[in-house]
Amino acid sequence: MPGELTMDKLVSLCKRRGFVFQSSEVYGGIGGFWDYGPMGVQLKENIKRAWWKAVVQERPDVVGIDAAIVMNPRVWEASGHIDTFADPMVDCKGCKRRFRADELLEGKHEAESVHGRPIAEAKLGACPECGGELTAPRMFNLMFRTYVGPVEDDASVAYLRPETAQGIFVNFDNVLTSVRKKLPFGIAQVGKAFRNEITPGNFIFRDREFEQMEIEFFVHPGTDEEWHERWIEERFNWWLNLGIRKRKLELREHAAEELSHYSKRTVDIEYEFPFAGFAEIEGIANRTDFDLRRHAEYSGRELTYFDEEKGEHVVPYVIEPSAGVDRAFLTFLIDAYAEEEVRDETRVVLRLHRSLAPVQAAVLPLSRNERLVPPAQQVWELLRPHFMTQYDDAQSIGRRYRRQDEIGTPYCVTVDFDTLKDQDVTIRDRDSMEQARVPIANLIKLLGEKLQK
Repeated sequence: MPGELTMDKLVSLCKRRGFVFQSSEVYGGIGGFWDYGPMGVQLKENIKRAWWKAVVQERPDVVGIDAAIVMNPRVWEASGHIDTFADPMVDCKGCKRRFRADELLEGKHEAESVHGRPIAEAKLGACPECGGELTAPRMFNLMFRTYVGPVEDDASVAYLRPETAQGIFVNFDNVLTSVRKKLPFGIAQVGKAFRNEITPGNFIFRDREFEQMEIEFFVHPGTDEEWHERWIEERFNWWLNLGIRKRKLELREHAAEELSHYSKRTVDIEYEFPFAGFAEIEGIANRTDFDLRRHAEYSGRELTYFDEEKGEHVVPYVIEPSAGVDRAFLTFLIDAYAEEEVRDETRVVLRLHRSLAPVQAAVLPLSRNERLVPPAQQVWELLRPHFMTQYDDAQSIGRRYRRQDEIGTPYCVTVDFDTLKDQDVTIRDRDSMEQARVPIANLIKLLGEKLQK
């Protein structure tokens, strides 16, 4: 019988089918960094494209930006990251392993205190690896330091950004002036971020280099709670619309003691992972006017919105939906993964949403017969300008179907000897495995309609 999905199975599939590789693997790898292969990079692009389409393209009130990764270090002073962006860390005196103290205590949610007790005062017990004695917890700043320019001194210290949000806040006035949006409006960004995690792990669940998809939605003070609720509902539905099973999702309200220093209220969308239980895949925070006020204070620049109707300047409140691309990638893979018995063998299939599948249509000649290869290549050339495609003629047709199932290809187009007579091809559906004959002349239109469903 088909078995349950394990992390070993998922990691094996990702490497075998070109989704994710260990970074610098030939040198033994490096913890918390991953490379995305041919299938993985396309799945990531599709996730980002689906997000951008939903929050920018289809909305009249959100625009995009792409801010620099390295920013003036004063940005991180103003945001509070230099003082507060830290996790509690402990070391084992025996095996020398390093752990996040909050994970040892709670095992799930990140916090600087637990049940009102500071981490530093909590009893953490023994090392989970060897049973040895643990050091007292100490705070560890998660930002990667670097230097700008040829001299490595205090004056040239900079940081790789730990989040994309601050690039939006410091560009608030630039965007407002250039696109002349009225409140409420948002600024969206997809980009790399870096966090020197103490214990990265669970494959790509917790990385040191990752991508974020973030929106800072600026609203009139007093309307923030209403807009917060609207964004919670909208973002929850985005995951559902892309095929995530509703029973695997839940909303979790942050308790007062775990709220970030800028947050009035935060609600996480969580997914039930097989290795971690319910864990965050997106956070929707009410950041109030904290960021704009801090950057105005530290920069000496006014960061306000002029309300023409009231004739006054206001500092907008901000609602922030924030999701990680890499964790979304993992979520979609896990939720799509299925094993089933087909003719006394186990079929592994990724039932990815059609808009996310790395390959939309695979062209498969029935064999490498010299009469079938030319028309199969012609069909492939016909489809390539319209869809992400793959051509595969290695091994039996059954094995090729299984390979396409494992990367989530919704449709396979098979060219056989009957094609030479009637100019028809066979379309095979990934999920039902049903097959239908269609004319080559109608293939682009028909596949387009199927992929839009």
